[in-house]
Amino acid sequence: MERRISLYVNRRSPMAWLAVLCMAASAVIRIVFTCTGAIAPDFWAGLMLPVFSTILFVLIALLNKQMFYKTAIPVWLMAIYYAIRPGMIVTLGSFTYALFCVVLLFFCISYTAITAGRVRHAWLLLPLFAAPLGVTGYYFFTTAKQLYLIPELLIFAGGCLLPFGIRPFADGEYHPTWGDRPDGRKIRTLAPMAQITAYFQVERNTCSNFFEESFEITHIDRYIRQKRREGYTDFGITHVLLAAYIRGVAKYPQLNRFISGQKVYSRGNDIQYCMVIKKDMTIDSPDTSIKVHLTPHDTAIDVYNKLNAAVESVKATQELDSSLDGLIMGLNMIPSVVLKFVVWLLKFLDYFGLLPKFLLELSPFHGSLFFTSMGSLGIKPIYHHLYDFGNLPVFGAFGCKRRALEVQEDGNVVQRKYIDVKFVLDERIVDGYYYATFFKYYRRLLAHPEVLDQAPEEVIRDID
Repeated sequence: MERRISLYVNRRSPMAWLAVLCMAASAVIRIVFTCTGAIAPDFWAGLMLPVFSTILFVLIALLNKQMFYKTAIPVWLMAIYYAIRPGMIVTLGSFTYALFCVVLLFFCISYTAITAGRVRHAWLLLPLFAAPLGVTGYYFFTTAKQLYLIPELLIFAGGCLLPFGIRPFADGEYHPTWGDRPDGRKIRTLAPMAQITAYFQVERNTCSNFFEESFEITHIDRYIRQKRREGYTDFGITHVLLAAYIRGVAKYPQLNRFISGQKVYSRGNDIQYCMVIKKDMTIDSPDTSIKVHLTPHDTAIDVYNKLNAAVESVKATQELDSSLDGLIMGLNMIPSVVLKFVVWLLKFLDYFGLLPKFLLELSPFHGSLFFTSMGSLGIKPIYHHLYDFGNLPVFGAFGCKRRALEVQEDGNVVQRKYIDVKFVLDERIVDGYYYATFFKYYRRLLAHPEVLDQAPEEVIRDID
């Protein structure tokens, strides 16, 4: 992984606030000058783009500490404004205008590289903004103080002050950069074949592997009875199977990857577990989906507490309403033709990682694992399909307990209890060998569920 730095605006720095004040004043003065006619009327066509870009820059710099690099977006928008500003070609001439566009391109690329941490010297932002400030200032004072240059002077002055108010993160942790999503970090060290596979195998359901396993549960039943005697009255097979899966991710973290927009991402230590719950086990009882955030450090009791808390918070409502239900009710109020466009727009935004984080949190189609109990319905497990929308890569189901007669080596016949589990897996996130190794470890964990009482001795990171 390439070394880089991550920058943020220090909101305690007076220089940062002075820089923001200059840029905000630039937007205000541009609006006032245009409305009063102090700036030529042809600037109406270019009013909204520079004002929007300036305000967007200020908002990102102040409010989005983790993503300061995204201030490059309004910088590129401002460059477009300067390039298409009316009369630029006539004023500069064809050759000079072409050279001017090259300079703009160099400025934007340099700014993007510095703010993304690819250039490990943030102070280079100072000369980057000082150069256009000097040119604009010289032109302003030698051309009878053209008023339309004042907003530009303020923007470049704010840019010169900004380096004194930004700081690099010193926590040693990874911070998002270009290519990352709100719910995952892009994997940039994949083998060439793994990088291109998702472009040929696009739909999640056409890339599904089906895995079935049966687990002898004598030890698990004993473990569950022990937990219930300890006061965890609702402790059951779901908690054990889920806790074992979480512990498996601690050792094999690539299971917590997903595909989105033909790219592979890692959720790191955020294991998002999704499930459907019903208020009562009746045909007419409403159901809804919940999402629980788990970590590889969680024990079986941690899983129990987090899962039960999420279930009870939803069941406590009169109609089993969750935030997801409210969102769906809002979508259902949209006319069908418009709703079809809205759904397309959501898919489009999701492809490029632009869905708002609150929508990702509500969505049952975005997560690490969907696990469902067919045993509570009294039937065998099914192979449940993956969803083409979203990025959920694993769907598991387990059935009701069953008994089997087995002949031992000494000829005696014994009765054992089993539970059948079926998984549908996105084959693109890891190869078959990785899946096989994980499930062997999963079987060993379920044979000794008491190890789930303690946090893992080591949690392996997917990527550093």
